[in-house]
Amino acid sequence: MTDQAKAPVESTIDKVNKTLARRYRAEKRFRLYGMLSIGFGLLALVVLFTDIISKGKGAFLQSYIQLEVTYDSDVLGVYDVNDEDQMALANFEGVVKQALRNRFPEVSSRKDKKELYQLASLGAAFELRKQLTADPQLLGKTETLWLLADDDIDTYYKTIGGEEFIGATSDKQRAWTKSLVDADEIELKFNINFFTRGDSREPELAGIWGAAKGSFFTLLITLVLSFPIGVAAAIYLEEFAPKNKWTDLIEVNINNLAAVPSIIFGLLGLAVFINFFHTPRSTPIVAGLVLTLMTLPTIIISSRAAIKAVPPSIRQAAMGMGASPMQVVLHHVLPLAMPGMLTGSIIGMAQALGESAPLLMIGLVAFVVDVPGAINDPATVLPVQIYLWADSPERAFVEKTSAAIMVLLAFLIAMNTLAVFLRKRLERRW
Repeated sequence: MTDQAKAPVESTIDKVNKTLARRYRAEKRFRLYGMLSIGFGLLALVVLFTDIISKGKGAFLQSYIQLEVTYDSDVLGVYDVNDEDQMALANFEGVVKQALRNRFPEVSSRKDKKELYQLASLGAAFELRKQLTADPQLLGKTETLWLLADDDIDTYYKTIGGEEFIGATSDKQRAWTKSLVDADEIELKFNINFFTRGDSREPELAGIWGAAKGSFFTLLITLVLSFPIGVAAAIYLEEFAPKNKWTDLIEVNINNLAAVPSIIFGLLGLAVFINFFHTPRSTPIVAGLVLTLMTLPTIIISSRAAIKAVPPSIRQAAMGMGASPMQVVLHHVLPLAMPGMLTGSIIGMAQALGESAPLLMIGLVAFVVDVPGAINDPATVLPVQIYLWADSPERAFVEKTSAAIMVLLAFLIAMNTLAVFLRKRLERRW
């Protein structure tokens, strides 16, 4: 008898047992890789949010200087507040300069005075104009006001006590600022301008309200156009369209459009809506049209998936009761598929809110100071506003950029949370 014949035959169970240890080690390694990937992703997210919040939190506070302001008629050149011509030409900047000279009487040279005047923002004069317009009795009187500080002074004051940032401030300006600190005549207050103003060349006057309204008008147009068109297209393709090469071609193109880079839609909007139809440039209406084209594939695909998820028994039961195909869709299929459609639409709107590339092609990168009041007014949107501020050289715009990113992320998180809530709240389980 040969050696092969003498060797015992290894059973299948023995073979499996020999590989179990190796399989268990492989499974543990796979789980470890997955946990490491998740941990790395969370760490990157924490680092990102920490960096944004640490840089942007300062934008929600703004430095103000306390000054004794005298509404001197001779300095203002105003003797009758009700005279519109006098008020239009009034020298409110001179009043601010006089208040600074009174606060620092030791400043005498012309050069030093020029540096002294830079402690206060240009917006301080506009605030005095509002005060006097609202209360004409202030003419000739003196009152104590907190006036907006210049962005360089604001940046320097926020770093006092830590690693001081000198920036564009001079030695004398820093000494004057510390004098104000010692006298408790400079402090940080909530930056209401950030939420109520449009863009500005001066960081301390720049706000996101204009961009926020532009985003609102743009998303409103996008929603009004894309949701009904997308839902109607999904219903037709899923419930009524014949299955032939033409519908197959349409489906393939819809899926392809969902993967097209967003800037291509910007080029399409530039060529069609602006150059051919001559729609007004840099307005929410043309931005909404472009984003409608971009979000339609997403809404159609998600709506079709929601319609497919409705059990066939619902359709069969409705038709068994004598309902027409249109009644089956409108009365039974559409209500049951609506939660999924809404979820897909909200996600598409969130994607549109965060887009900037297509809007740069149609002129929304323009510098717009005035807050838009209608869909055909010049405007910008939050992503483009962030892009503009990130390209600005002033350090104070770093805070503004990070703060605007925080606001945009808050909107995106809120919209995605709403999508999850609607799906959980309205979905039916079969």
